[in-house]
Amino acid sequence: MRLFSRLHPWSITFLRCWLRRLLPGWVVIVAALLAPAAQAAPPLVLHDGMPPANLWQAFTVLADRTAALTAEEALASPGAFAAPAHTGGSLGVHTGALWLRATLVNQAGANTEWVVNIDYPALHQVDLYLAQGGRIVQQAAMGNMRPFSQRPWQSRTPAMGLEMAGGVPYELLVRVRTGGSMVLPATVAQAPQFLSGALAEQMLQGLFAGLALCLLIYSLGQWIGGSERLFLHYALLVAASTGFCLQLFGIGAQYLWRDQLWIELHIATLCGFAALATTFLFLGQALLEGKARGSFFRAMQGGAAVSAVLGAAFLVDGIDTRTAMVLLTALGPLPWLMSVPVAWARARRRDPLGATLLLAAAAFFIAAATMAGLSQGLLPANGWTLHALQIGTVVDMLLFMRVLGLRTAALGRAARDARRERDAMRSLAHTDPLTGLANRRGLDLALAAAMARCTPEHLAAVYMLDLDGFKPVNDSHGHDVGDQLLVAVTARLHEHLRHTDTVARIGGDEFVVMANDLASPEQAHALGNQLLDAFRTPIVLGDLELHVGLTIGYALAPLDSTEPALLIKLADAAMYTGKQSGKFCVRRNTGDLALLSS
Repeated sequence: MRLFSRLHPWSITFLRCWLRRLLPGWVVIVAALLAPAAQAAPPLVLHDGMPPANLWQAFTVLADRTAALTAEEALASPGAFAAPAHTGGSLGVHTGALWLRATLVNQAGANTEWVVNIDYPALHQVDLYLAQGGRIVQQAAMGNMRPFSQRPWQSRTPAMGLEMAGGVPYELLVRVRTGGSMVLPATVAQAPQFLSGALAEQMLQGLFAGLALCLLIYSLGQWIGGSERLFLHYALLVAASTGFCLQLFGIGAQYLWRDQLWIELHIATLCGFAALATTFLFLGQALLEGKARGSFFRAMQGGAAVSAVLGAAFLVDGIDTRTAMVLLTALGPLPWLMSVPVAWARARRRDPLGATLLLAAAAFFIAAATMAGLSQGLLPANGWTLHALQIGTVVDMLLFMRVLGLRTAALGRAARDARRERDAMRSLAHTDPLTGLANRRGLDLALAAAMARCTPEHLAAVYMLDLDGFKPVNDSHGHDVGDQLLVAVTARLHEHLRHTDTVARIGGDEFVVMANDLASPEQAHALGNQLLDAFRTPIVLGDLELHVGLTIGYALAPLDSTEPALLIKLADAAMYTGKQSGKFCVRRNTGDLALLSS
């Protein structure tokens, strides 16, 4: 500024005039030098037996940002077309329309039909023109914003048969306009080869759809059958991902919602929001440990709620398709980014569920990166990149199936642990802690079950046993020896009873034996004498030989009673009478002794 302030006013005026006159010329020269030179690609010569030819080796490109250029104007301006920056079939995002131009020469037989195919169904408008001698001789309007039934070939992708005479050059013009990326894998092939490739792709899509259907039916069946809600989240995720792929690969428009343009233009985005919401729910539920729902689980639920609200806004046209796709692109990785630290922590604890989810996250990010590279024109459009999302989805669905298995196994283990704990608590409530025999509660349950089965031909005997000489042992040698004696008595009783008989301890030295399926009262009495004889020999505890006997009273069901409490009273009265008459004996109470003892 100081330099200009020192110049003479006339010098400044001269300088301004010089810049005003000369600078535009230099700008034009520099722009011409830097701009890519428009050049015509060599003609693509077609002949019999050749494999499908990649049209990008013959294409030149013209960007029509206003989308106002007509086919006649594009045909009359070959110098406006330039060599494409990329020949991999993907040119990234372009506003307006994009024109592709190629020169074709048919050297095949007269009856050969050639088909030009744009192998990417998710393009809004695709116009194909075939010109010869400066005049358009054939054209077709396709794309998913136009009715499917109006396509010249009823295929899932924009395709048109070319009617070309032999040895004559033709100009092929392709006009594409879409709301997303210009992914344009264009080929020209003889009709049988085109149909063979189309059939192979249909079979592949059928395989993917069949797998998704099997997973969907299985997961819904598991959820309906009483499994946890995680199976429902998985089913919704499979359904949403499948719906997105059906639209992306043109199967939906071809078979499911033909000529339903609203569905075609909305289904993929709606499925995208549904898949995002269910991914939040699935990962949050899968990584939930126990029943405690912490901040991570609540954050995942919040993400699912936001995704559902955005999907609803798109459904009622509150947000347009471009905004919705931007939101999906931004939010898509979020549930994975939130889940990876939690999965990593569980993987470090050698939890297979955490390691499985890390693998699923890697598959997602690889597929997402591939799709991003394809849509931005950084990766070529080929079979792997075009199917990257579908392959990643299938890998994730299979890994998620393993997550379901691991989660189900974990829930099964938790249920078994809970049952074991419940059984242990129940056992403590119904078991004598010293001897391990049933206590009074356990005896009541056994008696109630036995009373329901006993008949005059299948008697049940209830024996009340009281140890003779236990108190002197307890007083002389202490309670520890007394406890050991009770345990030894328990073992001896088990040695002389059947495995179907029940032994209970209901007091200090009082035991109850219940025997089922006795054929007669004589057999019941014999069993009592057998128990009595078992205690004629002393019990050895280390250096001690302890002599204890039994006094036994019993009653029979259903002959004496069918009430458990009354049977015990009858047996107790019989045992008491035996104690009074000299001990070490077996007495039955048919009812009269109970009256005497009362």
